[in-house]
Amino acid sequence: MLAIFRLSSFLHSMGIPLLPWLLKVLNRVLFACSVPPSVKVGRNVVFGYQGLGIVVHKRAVIGNNVIVGPNVTIGGRSGHEQVPVIEDDVLIGAGARILGPVRIGRNAQIGANAVVLVDVPEGAIAVGVPAVVKLPRNTQMIASNPVMESQK
Repeated sequence: MLAIFRLSSFLHSMGIPLLPWLLKVLNRVLFACSVPPSVKVGRNVVFGYQGLGIVVHKRAVIGNNVIVGPNVTIGGRSGHEQVPVIEDDVLIGAGARILGPVRIGRNAQIGANAVVLVDVPEGAIAVGVPAVVKLPRNTQMIASNPVMESQK
């Protein structure tokens, strides 16, 4: 699936009009996923179960070393022009939905079936519907200690 996507993305970047979209349809038929050739996907990205059920908005950006579980939607939201940006080293659990003008920070984790409608800071965890952002334990300790906070 990812090889077909990479080929369609390359052809799209070369300005070839029809073939990239035919390859997108091939991916849709073979793997039940919709990843348009215009999506920016970084290196070492893994789409779980060969991308089964994954839907990605055509203007979304996915960084390097991202793991995307099956049945994940990275899409737009009604009334918003911006689309999600996923930074490097992010883990997105199966069935998660990341919608609208959302930035998922580096090393963040999105829980399975979470619906993310707000930004997730670097290293944070987002879980639930709608997703609640939880900071890692060491970050909370730093935030609650004014001495350590001033040293940041």
